Amino acid sequence: MQYLTSKEVKELELQANEIRQSIIEMLSEAGSGHTAGPLGMADIFTLLYFGILNHDPKNPDWEERDRVILSNGHICPVLYATLAHAGYFALEELLTLRKLGSRLQGHPHRGALPGIETSSGPLGSGLSQAVGMALAERLNNPYSSKFFYCLAGDGELNEGQVWEAMMLAGKEELSNLILIVDRNGIQIDGYTKDVMPLEPLAEKFEAFNFDVQEVDGHNIRSLNDAIGKAQSVYSQPSVIIAHTIASKGVDVFERDFRWHGNPPGKGPEDRVERDEQAMVALRKLRTLADTIEAQDIS
Repeated sequence: MQYLTSKEVKELELQANEIRQSIIEMLSEAGSGHTAGPLGMADIFTLLYFGILNHDPKNPDWEERDRVILSNGHICPVLYATLAHAGYFALEELLTLRKLGSRLQGHPHRGALPGIETSSGPLGSGLSQAVGMALAERLNNPYSSKFFYCLAGDGELNEGQVWEAMMLAGKEELSNLILIVDRNGIQIDGYTKDVMPLEPLAEKFEAFNFDVQEVDGHNIRSLNDAIGKAQSVYSQPSVIIAHTIASKGVDVFERDFRWHGNPPGKGPEDRVERDEQAMVALRKLRTLADTIEAQDIS
C-alpha cells in the first residue's frame, strides 16, 4: 500500500466511473442480472485492481499473486468489468454477459476466465474458501507476503457458514486474510435492518477476534488507508466494513433494494420508464465523469 496523491485518486475515480458504465452496458445487453451491488462496489474493485493488488493480468496464474475471492457472486458484473479494464481479457467480451456459451456467466466459474479464483453462487461459502486458502498458504509458506481478499455482501451475513468461518479465522489468527463487507443495507427482498438486523456488526466481528474498521466505501483515500492498516495487522484477521450506496452513481437507482436483482430495462418504473433506464443511467454516469474530470487537484 502506498500513499495516493490527489491526481491518483482522481484517476481511480474516473476508472471506477468507466467500470460503472461498462456494468450498465453489460446488464442492458444481457437483459438480466444485478445492478445495485456491482455499481456500489465499483470503487472498491477499482482500488484493489488498479492500486492495491500484487497481480499480473498478462500472467494471471502467477504464483505470487494476491487472491480475490468474491463470495457474493451475483455482483460479478463488477468483477468482470474490472478484470477487462485491467487487461485480463478484451472489453468487447463484456457484452456477452449471461449469453449461451459465454465465459461470463451469471455467477463466476473458476477456470472460465483468467483472474477468477473461485466459483461462487451459494451465498456464504466465499469466506470459508478464503479462510482455507489463507490457512493453507501459511502452512505451506510461513513467510509468504500474499494477501487473501474476500468480498462479501451484508445480506450474505445471514448465512450461518459465514460465522463458522469467522470462528476459524479468528482462532488461527489469519493475518493474511482481509474481509471486505459491502454494507449497503439492502438484499433482494428488502432492507437488511428489516429482513435480519445485523447490528452491532463491528462488535460481533471483534468478538470473533477480527481487527475491525468501518469506512466510506466510496472514498478512495479512506479505503486505501484502511487496507494499508489491515495489511499491517499481524496477529488476527481483518474486516473492513465498507458503507456503500446501492447503485452508486445513478441517483435515480440509489438505495432502492428493488435494483438488487434487476437490470436496466427491467427495474422499477416509478422514477424512470424501463425503456429509458439504461440511457438515463449512462447519461448520469457520463455527466459524473465530466464533474470528476473538472475537479481542481492543484
